[in-house]
Amino acid sequence: MERESNHMPGYWPQEGRSVSLAALSFEAAGSMYRLYTFLIYLAMPLVLLRLLWRGRKAPAYRLRWRERFGCVDQPPPPGGVWIHAVSVGEVLAIAPLVRRLIEHYPDRALTITTTTPTGSDQVRRLFGDRVHHTYMPYDLPRFLNRFFDSVRPRYFLMVETEIWPNLLRACRQREVHSLLANGRLSQRSFRSYRRLGQFSRQVFASIDQVAAQTKEDAHRFRDAGAGNVVVTGSIKFDMTLPASVTEQVEVLRRLWGERPVWIAASTHEGEDELMLAAHSRLMQALPNTLLILVPRHPERFERVAARVVRHGLSLVRRSSGDLPDDSTQVYLGDTMGELPALLGASDAAFIGGSLVPVGGHNMLEAAAQGVPVCFGPHTFNFALISRMLLDRGAALEVSDARHLAEVLQEWLSDAIKRAAAGEAGRQVVQANRGALDRLLALLEESIDLGRSDAQSRRAGSQ
Repeated sequence: MERESNHMPGYWPQEGRSVSLAALSFEAAGSMYRLYTFLIYLAMPLVLLRLLWRGRKAPAYRLRWRERFGCVDQPPPPGGVWIHAVSVGEVLAIAPLVRRLIEHYPDRALTITTTTPTGSDQVRRLFGDRVHHTYMPYDLPRFLNRFFDSVRPRYFLMVETEIWPNLLRACRQREVHSLLANGRLSQRSFRSYRRLGQFSRQVFASIDQVAAQTKEDAHRFRDAGAGNVVVTGSIKFDMTLPASVTEQVEVLRRLWGERPVWIAASTHEGEDELMLAAHSRLMQALPNTLLILVPRHPERFERVAARVVRHGLSLVRRSSGDLPDDSTQVYLGDTMGELPALLGASDAAFIGGSLVPVGGHNMLEAAAQGVPVCFGPHTFNFALISRMLLDRGAALEVSDARHLAEVLQEWLSDAIKRAAAGEAGRQVVQANRGALDRLLALLEESIDLGRSDAQSRRAGSQ
């Protein structure tokens, strides 16, 4: 692991005038905390209205509201590890780490919070009763205090870019060790944080440790004010597929037979029409091609299904239990938790959120299974990963529906090119494994230190 120093001249007070200037700066930062909290309170009616609005399309958002206000009905034993993973992608990313913690520290309670119902469902699907789950409370002191009083964690691990000022401040006040895992800080986000001045620096300084994905991320975290930064790499390279997924891939491949199959995974509003247009164009050259279309959000399933029908394409929905036959042109992946198998059973993949300015989604789930991938130009959430795949010939960037159809036609018509691109992706994943072990070592170091401190206190009291 490469450790990054964080000496920032004038940030930590030294002597004389520096002390008074720093005191003024921290007083100003304290005022910013109060202003931030006040603004969050003002925004709460809008937050709740948005929750209600989302609940119209996804009823699960209307459930378990109390948890978002810090109420925990079944608190875990104190002194455990709390991990926050926003939604499905983050839950999948931390899954290997969670399994290691369950194995290595069976006596430590493990609490996972998510923000979305789909993330909650993924936690339950992967871990069942082996972990405690609740929704993340809103970043207000009253709700956070209620949550901390119930869960009483000793360690807090957040994934990628979850920076919540009041939460981090509460961790520092309650001596909860905080670790930002798989840390990613884009240049655009860094510039936004810098506009907040000393307040932003104090927020980043309150993180006990940052495990950054790249050297560039590490430098930006350091310049933002984080004090202890380690480069560990991306844990997304360390994904492992359960045997059940491998078996499901084989079943699906036998179902497809010899027909070419491509998947449009995690699509967003504005991309579905492009996928259907590309598929119609592709079928002019390869008439028996099957498209597996998997929208990112469950609340869009109905709208996307109607869009396929309006486009004049024959549709089978996976949720119906029916299987596609030779006449099926679009297979709608409207179930949860099956994307890895659907990716592995495809000959080529388009990764959504990239032809619209969302930032892209994880390409490694396909690459790890030897499936060549393409994506649009908006991949800023996966800048390093997309660049690595492009450089190794494991991926191609497309600009529109026509370009997408051309790339897919080339891959689906040439098994040798397709296999070469898929194998290049597999090698990229294999060559960059190891971040999980480095991250676990950081966390284990903190846990073991905590255990030693507790033992020392007990010995001293005897």
